[in-house]
Amino acid sequence: MSRNVTVIGLISDTHGLLRQEALHALEGSQLIIHAGDVGKSEIIDTLKAIAPVFAVRGNVDTESWASALPETEVVTTGTATIYVLHDVHALDLNPAAAGFHIVVSGHSHKPARMDSGGVLYINPGSAGPRRFQLPVTIARLDLAQTPWKVDFINLCSTSIKD
Repeated sequence: MSRNVTVIGLISDTHGLLRQEALHALEGSQLIIHAGDVGKSEIIDTLKAIAPVFAVRGNVDTESWASALPETEVVTTGTATIYVLHDVHALDLNPAAAGFHIVVSGHSHKPARMDSGGVLYINPGSAGPRRFQLPVTIARLDLAQTPWKVDFINLCSTSIKD
């Protein structure tokens, strides 16, 4: 993997649905991280046509193809070490003590960015079927800027009121 990666597309909870809007929003990514609940192996193959993909297994990834997906993944770039898992509540280590700068997770379907203890936590939200009246989103992480920039991209034209 290139150590000079600065633009990372973050996607999660596709649940077997890879929207054209998601593919368009991920264009230009130098790397894509899928934080689980992929739903179909073809989704990873399609994402690989855009950029190298790191994906973890989520709780709906139970078919035989998904056994090849790890439960956690470590992605190292030139400026950050990223720990990836599906459900942040399953985190069984101290990311800062372990040398991780960023934790990427999914599962909740809620897009979120939080800084805690010197670690950036990102949930790109759900890019698959709309659930729980939450927005349908992905995120783009820009490591070229300091502080690192996270943009959430709403994939549906209809807005959701809080």
